[in-house]
Amino acid sequence: MKAWLARNPRITVHFTPTSGSWLNMVEIFFGIITRQAIRRGTFGSVRELVKAITAFIDGWNERCEPFVWTKDADTIIAKAHRKSTSGT
Repeated sequence: MKAWLARNPRITVHFTPTSGSWLNMVEIFFGIITRQAIRRGTFGSVRELVKAITAFIDGWNERCEPFVWTKDADTIIAKAHRKSTSGT
């Protein structure tokens, strides 16, 4: 990886704390779909799975509300800086 990064100087790697995955709103939405539309479902084909996901998204969009940040940026950054890393 170090060699590849040396050949691609425009790329900068940023550390994301293990507990910081909640920052990714797409990941949160996939989790919601998984829990509410997929996890206990039975699908006889990929087409049925896609149909279930599409129906969930259509329903979500009819009643959608934006995700709301519950902490300000300073609080989030302070918590991220407290995390120790393994040095890898």
